[in-house]
Amino acid sequence: MTNQSNPSLLKKESKKAKGISLFSATALGIGGMMGAGLFSLLGTASAHAGSHIPLAFLLGAIAASFSVYSYAKLGATFPSSGGAATFTVMSFGPGVISGGLNIFQYIGYLIAAALYAAGFSEYANTLLGGNLSPLEIKLVGAGIVIFCAGINLLGTDIVGTAETLAIGFVTLALLLFSAGGIHVADVGAFQMSSWSINGIAIATGILYINYQGFGVVTNSSDAMHAPHKELPIAMFSALILVTIAYVLVSSAVILLFTPAQMAVYNGHVLADAAQIVAGKTGFIVIGASALLACAAALNATIFAASNIAADMTRKSSVSQALGDEVLNTEFRALTISAILVIALVLAFPLDVVGKMASLAFLLVYAAITWGHIRVRNQTGAKLWPLWAAIIINLGLFATLFLNVVETAPNSAIALAIALVGSFAIEATSRKFLRKKLKPH
Repeated sequence: MTNQSNPSLLKKESKKAKGISLFSATALGIGGMMGAGLFSLLGTASAHAGSHIPLAFLLGAIAASFSVYSYAKLGATFPSSGGAATFTVMSFGPGVISGGLNIFQYIGYLIAAALYAAGFSEYANTLLGGNLSPLEIKLVGAGIVIFCAGINLLGTDIVGTAETLAIGFVTLALLLFSAGGIHVADVGAFQMSSWSINGIAIATGILYINYQGFGVVTNSSDAMHAPHKELPIAMFSALILVTIAYVLVSSAVILLFTPAQMAVYNGHVLADAAQIVAGKTGFIVIGASALLACAAALNATIFAASNIAADMTRKSSVSQALGDEVLNTEFRALTISAILVIALVLAFPLDVVGKMASLAFLLVYAAITWGHIRVRNQTGAKLWPLWAAIIINLGLFATLFLNVVETAPNSAIALAIALVGSFAIEATSRKFLRKKLKPH
């Protein structure tokens, strides 16, 4: 990470030279996307899409591309370390709508962070022979959250370099696995499973969280030399590179495992598939890659969440009461974020928190793109990609939400409470502490 990951330094940003490179911004996007979703949700997605997982990944990328277009235009026009937290204020103005959306978006990042932490703990247990108890697995997840929160406190260039190297290792390992898997597999014996439009749509919604990380890049837009040119290139480059990796990896997996086998190995499908390709060495390399990818994605997500928290406080995009009492210091914002992520890790299993994360961001992206239409004359964006983003995101949200209501109603209720609660907290704090609000 750059020192932009340290909210306490953001007040001095006007005095500092801008310095994040196009390569670093692209690596940040890849790091935010290539996490637990790829390593841990393949089995869950295959339960709905069968052997059509590569198609679900490709459809997810196409769906995400419209939101990437919207975010790139907004980020280039309104560069800020707050990223999407700034977009809501610019689109809806400072008030209950932007404040509620930002609180819910903040919660969405925390849910995504919980997914990455849960993925890390699942693969840690796999590498240790599967001997950890359910409680010990949860504690490993809590431990990596605390570790990444501590890394974000450092805010040094060394951390950014380490993350770039980690993602480089993960990408290389996945490409080697893909080539080896396709080579080893008996392609002639492969048979496509049955499919349905609804099943593929649900799988696309589940795997959508794999592309959530593109929003992290916008948090670095104010540190770019020329965000108008560099931000769209970084975001689309990260999306394209990650999509290629996802399609190749998932193609190798479906050639090695049937959907029934993927269900058995759910949570650590890639490690078991790598063992077929390269024995114990493949198992360890992919397992280690999963740990690095989940940790990198967790670190990037906490980076985005802490920057959103800092930006909301500075720009009054949430009520002054929340800013003064909850998000007023870097340490406090990180501590509260870590506690909430740990609570999510302890409360929900990996597949459920994965669906919750996808649902949260499908809704957030639709809402922010709706706001984008209101300021389109400033960004110069074309109208049809914005409407496409809204319709696609809401369509996937509805399909996945109905599935979650049927399979995990408690998580659907929790997400609904988080959404309603975000606006209720914002409205209540503004109403009863109106006299204490500072003018925007």
